Amino acid sequence: MLQRAFGFTLSVAAALLAAGTLVAAPAPAGQPLVEKFVLDDTIQPVTADELSRAIARATADGAQALLIQMDTPGGLVDSMRSMAGAILGSRVPVIVYVGPSGARAGSAGFFLLEAADVAAMAPGTEAGAAHVVFEMGKPDATEMQKVENDAEAFLRSYVTRRNRNVDAAAAALQTSHSYTAEEALSQHLIDLVANNESQLLASLDGRQITRLDGSRQTLRLAGARIEVVRPTLRDDLLDWLVNPNIALLFLVGGALLIYLEFNTPGTIVPGALGTLMVLLAIFALGLLPIRYTAVLLLVAALVLLLLEAKFGGHGVLAIAGIVCLAFGTHTLVAAPIPQMAVNPWVAFAISAAFGSITVFLLRLAVRARRRKARIGAGALVGSHATAMEPIDPEGHVLVEGEIWRAVASQPVPAGAPLLVTGYDQMVLRVEPVSQARASTTPA
Repeated sequence: MLQRAFGFTLSVAAALLAAGTLVAAPAPAGQPLVEKFVLDDTIQPVTADELSRAIARATADGAQALLIQMDTPGGLVDSMRSMAGAILGSRVPVIVYVGPSGARAGSAGFFLLEAADVAAMAPGTEAGAAHVVFEMGKPDATEMQKVENDAEAFLRSYVTRRNRNVDAAAAALQTSHSYTAEEALSQHLIDLVANNESQLLASLDGRQITRLDGSRQTLRLAGARIEVVRPTLRDDLLDWLVNPNIALLFLVGGALLIYLEFNTPGTIVPGALGTLMVLLAIFALGLLPIRYTAVLLLVAALVLLLLEAKFGGHGVLAIAGIVCLAFGTHTLVAAPIPQMAVNPWVAFAISAAFGSITVFLLRLAVRARRRKARIGAGALVGSHATAMEPIDPEGHVLVEGEIWRAVASQPVPAGAPLLVTGYDQMVLRVEPVSQARASTTPA
């Protein structure tokens, strides 16, 4: 019986092992592999790093192609150049597909679309509006012309090699012209229009493409297995942190926590958490274009808030500081597209809250410091006292509920009202109230 049960157990284990082997078995040999990277964010250093790793993975896995599904409003010029360079230099053919319907390849995204070995769009999508937007204010005409010519030369350098319409591509840059999928196809800016990625790959199967180096390659994509290159936890955290609104909240919140640590030393947690938040904010802002004039506004705002707390200006200095803070936070990030700019409501709310809290806390600190200087005998000068015993010339007096040693310039009977006129270390100098008043009355 035991032998029979053991044999049954071995049979079940063998069946489970065989089933597991079938499930974990790789795709059939000869089935093409297509890696897919979804770019549905702004174009900035984080997305540039993600694309580089996607291309490296597709190359290492021996994929037939890398499919980039794109929906982006655009982004930073430097990141766009890095991503376009990665696409142009990829050993694996790159297919850029603007989809699904409603997606767009705006601004810097248009450069990436044209850089691809195969450019495709879904119906109801658009591409273009690639005019250069300056991150650091409006330049003069000469500088503007230089930057536009540089961007146009970069675009022409590979649009020509891709055998696409150079003039139509230049129009998207020069006049911010946008094209629908059908217009882009008729203008030879893209290679085909496809409803979905399955139709796209089926249409490309067997098509011969010309790589940037002039070599020809035939795409074998029939029945391709698509593997999505998913972002890592690091990518998700960086992508969330690079949002200028989040970075600004971290910066302000961290500064307040550090200030709290200075006012209540030894708590440790606020200081450690605040330092971490400030460092993360500085790191995130370091990935974004920053206006130095906005930084100067933030410094001016801090100075005005300090002056309001120390000297008081009937709120005028505080209001001026909050206004500087609002303008500084709102213009801190020199965003080429609205999606990368600080939300004006977030900037105003942060500035009003931070300014009010800062003035309130600084006033408390200044008052505490002034009170601290008045502790002891110095705080009793000008106070009324009562002689607890005859003073001739020394005795004890009662001042504000406390017993102090005191000296008088003339004999004072017990119970006489006195006025504290000074002190010498821990001994008060007192005078009878009538004499002290007479000495202070003008002749």
